[in-house]
Amino acid sequence: MNVDLDLVRKYNVAGPRYTSYPPATKFGPLGAEVAKREIAAHNHPERDVSLYFHLPFCRSLCWYCGCTTVITTRQKESGVYLNYLSREMGQISPLVHPDREVAQLHWGGGTPTFLLPDEIRRLGSIITEHFNLSKNIEAGVEIDPRTLTRDHVVALREIGFNRASLGVQDFDPQVQLAVHRIQPRKMVEEVVGWIRGEGFQSLNFDLIYGLPYQTRDSFARTLEAALEMNPDRFAVFNYAHVPWIKPGQKIMKEETLPAADVKLEILKLTIETLTSHGYVYIGMDHFAKADDELAIAQREKTLQRNFQGYSTHGDADLFAFGMSSISNVDGLYWQNEKELAKYYDGLGKGVSPITRGYLLNDDDKVRRHTIMRLMCDLGLDFARMSADLGLNFEEYFETELAALDDLAEDGLLFKKRGGLSVTETGRLFLRNIAMRFDATQLASGAHRYSKTI
Repeated sequence: MNVDLDLVRKYNVAGPRYTSYPPATKFGPLGAEVAKREIAAHNHPERDVSLYFHLPFCRSLCWYCGCTTVITTRQKESGVYLNYLSREMGQISPLVHPDREVAQLHWGGGTPTFLLPDEIRRLGSIITEHFNLSKNIEAGVEIDPRTLTRDHVVALREIGFNRASLGVQDFDPQVQLAVHRIQPRKMVEEVVGWIRGEGFQSLNFDLIYGLPYQTRDSFARTLEAALEMNPDRFAVFNYAHVPWIKPGQKIMKEETLPAADVKLEILKLTIETLTSHGYVYIGMDHFAKADDELAIAQREKTLQRNFQGYSTHGDADLFAFGMSSISNVDGLYWQNEKELAKYYDGLGKGVSPITRGYLLNDDDKVRRHTIMRLMCDLGLDFARMSADLGLNFEEYFETELAALDDLAEDGLLFKKRGGLSVTETGRLFLRNIAMRFDATQLASGAHRYSKTI
């Protein structure tokens, strides 16, 4: 796949990532009673469940980090947190039909492997007490190689995890020092060996471009090293420098960040390198081997998106636990308290930690389905969309479809009778195309999102 940098410059504007629609920036105050009502309305035994656990603790701050984290060296904090997760599960699990199966489980953070191996086993036991896990569950965990032991990996496998995502970011020592994350290649190779030795089915590498001191040549070396370890997937993220939101980023000197054109060169290099090595560009920042479940799901048009990105189970009801986590049951999103003290305080009083959310109206649901299928299927079949949505798709979106001509002229999509398809070039601009169907996009809110490319 070849990348046209002129098009990248033209379309590199701020926009949502569409892990939800409407985006989380549109959430407002919401009470737990609304969540309980929606859970009951969709609580069918045959409806799958997805579980997410936000484990926020990190022993040190990576200066580029934009996640919701709690920095501490006090190991006892994780045990306390598990007690509160158990209380929260105790509030939600009685509302979920006991026959409903958990098809997908994900632990994110923070650093999930901040937990001690026995705490990993304990949380696994608490989850199985509250929920009915499928024998064929897809269970993924985010791993920081720096503080990992083999016993951590053994514990994760014991409780059913079969997918791992390693935070690699960059192998260059100068870059690692500049972002306060030292993890030599030898360390990552050892962890990869443990993961494969314990029988994990899939391994993902997270990389970030736009970090201090990165150049096209230095990132080429990182890609080369990563490819030699042969992960099944890559997630390659654009570093967003927002020190006014994440004060830790102020530690990095702005003059050390690569210029915009250098970042674009690194992006071009990354896409062309990974696709030339047999990885399918799923879209946005995701790449997968051709025989990977993500690539297969995209070809079969069963791919989904949720708050963890592209997924093969994005259509399941998502119940998320822990501070700041976001749940999704059909037409409702809800989010927990973002601050640890408030999260603890509410649960300590027996009160739900839910604080904000969004209840979709009929138009929201139509647009959500449209954006989902566009970003996952790389196109829209108007007849299928009409059948799925129970309306005349071309009439409903007459204005939006007519406004796609400039994207077609630039070669991002191909308009045809009865549908449209995203071109190979257009895969890089999926967020831009999706924005044309987004009724929430207002110029006044554009600064709240990261750049689309």
